[in-house]
Amino acid sequence: MTRANNTSKTTDDFFIPELCQAEALLGLILLAELLVLVLVLAEPMLSGFDWMRLALTSLFVQWIVLLSAAALCRARPYLARLSASVAVLIVCALVLSLTLLCTAIAEHFYLAQDLSAEARSNLYIRHALISLIMCALLLRYFYLQGQWRLQQQAELQARLQALQARIHPHFLFNSLNSIASLISSNPDKAENAVLDLSDLFRASLTKPDALSTWQDELALAKQYLSIEQYRLGKRLHVKWNVDSVPDDLPIPHLTLQPLLENAVIYGIQPSIQGGTIEIMAQHSQGVLKLQVSNPFMPGESMSNPRGTRLALNNIEARLKALFGPTARLSIQQQLDRYTTCLSYPCSRPSAEAHKQDEDLNR
Repeated sequence: MTRANNTSKTTDDFFIPELCQAEALLGLILLAELLVLVLVLAEPMLSGFDWMRLALTSLFVQWIVLLSAAALCRARPYLARLSASVAVLIVCALVLSLTLLCTAIAEHFYLAQDLSAEARSNLYIRHALISLIMCALLLRYFYLQGQWRLQQQAELQARLQALQARIHPHFLFNSLNSIASLISSNPDKAENAVLDLSDLFRASLTKPDALSTWQDELALAKQYLSIEQYRLGKRLHVKWNVDSVPDDLPIPHLTLQPLLENAVIYGIQPSIQGGTIEIMAQHSQGVLKLQVSNPFMPGESMSNPRGTRLALNNIEARLKALFGPTARLSIQQQLDRYTTCLSYPCSRPSAEAHKQDEDLNR
């Protein structure tokens, strides 16, 4: 399993794209047609544009392109295991061989007149040089594009790790403050809370990847609420409505917990009688929608404290970085409830999230 995962990761990082895909194949065909047009226009025209020459040259070049794409598509997993320089040499040799083979076939079936030895040699050399030049230019483009893609992924990963690093200390300090308030009033509960916090951080720190599953995120959030329950007692009530969300749905790690933390600190803690935190989540048509609602006192100012805004900004930034600009996080204030809403497209198979975690743990 590990070897297969490593092979898949190496293939994904290879600079030559999947030429069997429709988008890449269409790009190659269009590029080949442009090359054919340039070759035909470069020849002297005595009696107007030679459409027959264009058609035959296009047929010849497209056969080379399609055969080369098919061969590279099959050989890509093996080429990905080699160094970039060796892979380039093999690809150039493969394209050159196919070009010479197609030239020989075209000479046999297409040319009506016999060519002299010198003319035949010049024809093969001309086709070989054109194929090598175009192959080298395409490989250079693919290589630069692959390096740019790897750089973008590295920058995204660094950004996600920076955002994640801001959440961990904030979460730790608030949890320790909750435990500290229990030491003098109820030492036994404080001890249990420390054990819960230990389990909570063990689960958090063993997942360096940015993505988790809904089941793990839900368990993390419930452990946090158990710590707050020790401190707040009957003042804290929680209402869950999340049964429609699949357990293995991908979600950014430490997304739900900061929302619950804000709800506890700014909705339950200031109130003497406490209140109910409502969590609603649903997954429909490839979109996950999550709402965390908490009470607040209408007479009090509900401006967002700096810590609250920082946590929400971090969550929104991670959502947009992972799931694109359609990811949203908003705040609504209705009557005596304060609701934080987030949504993001989540059509990615959940098995990929498990696969990333397994690769990192190995």
